[in-house]
Amino acid sequence: MQLAILTVMAVLETQTERHLLRARDFIDAHYREPINVSIVARAAYQSPAHFTRQFRRAFGETPHQYLLTRRMERAAALLRNTDYNVARVCVSVGLSSVGSFTTAFRRAFGESPTHYRERLPSPFAQAMIPTCIYEAVSRPRSSRNRED
Repeated sequence: MQLAILTVMAVLETQTERHLLRARDFIDAHYREPINVSIVARAAYQSPAHFTRQFRRAFGETPHQYLLTRRMERAAALLRNTDYNVARVCVSVGLSSVGSFTTAFRRAFGESPTHYRERLPSPFAQAMIPTCIYEAVSRPRSSRNRED
């Protein structure tokens, strides 16, 4: 009897993880759009409150924090690889206020988008650095998830 209950619980847990992965993929695919927790929870077939708790338990951050992190990563890539101005980068990643974008970028990377672009190596020098290393080093550091 207990084995049957454990098996059912394992199946339910796997289904929940699939829903969360589907929601995370949804955020990754639609980060440019104005999405909120209700929309993402619907993609996971869960209520917004339950979804937020489950998402945070599974990934270590809320869905909104995850979305903002993804947007900042994409913004950093645009600043590295294009000559777009800050306002265009802001709109390209789905934000509408340059001021809030600059504040969020400064929290994620410790400097303004303009300074971030100025300190980048030249495109030739950047081509010499393997992409996997450059991405790992340039990923934003969340103060909530650091190891103490």
